[in-house]
Amino acid sequence: MIRTPLASAVAARTLIAMRSVWAGFWLPVLLAGCGVAETGAAAGTAAQSAAQQAEQARTAQEEVRRQIDAAYGKAEEQRRAAEADGQ
Repeated sequence: MIRTPLASAVAARTLIAMRSVWAGFWLPVLLAGCGVAETGAAAGTAAQSAAQQAEQARTAQEEVRRQIDAAYGKAEEQRRAAEADGQ
């Protein structure tokens, strides 16, 4: 290979151009990686929130069932009392 001042200048420009190419390649990759991590964290938070909402719904459902059972029990007692009064 012949070393001349012109060859050094061309090599320097080539390296500068390659640096721009690599920066143009890696910058979007790195930014996409950050977005993916953020999306994953948001999905984890959403899943946790959904789990909490499901637990609250189960608790509310159990409470409603208890109230219904109590109402049925009270109605049964009232019927028995009415039957006893009627006899």
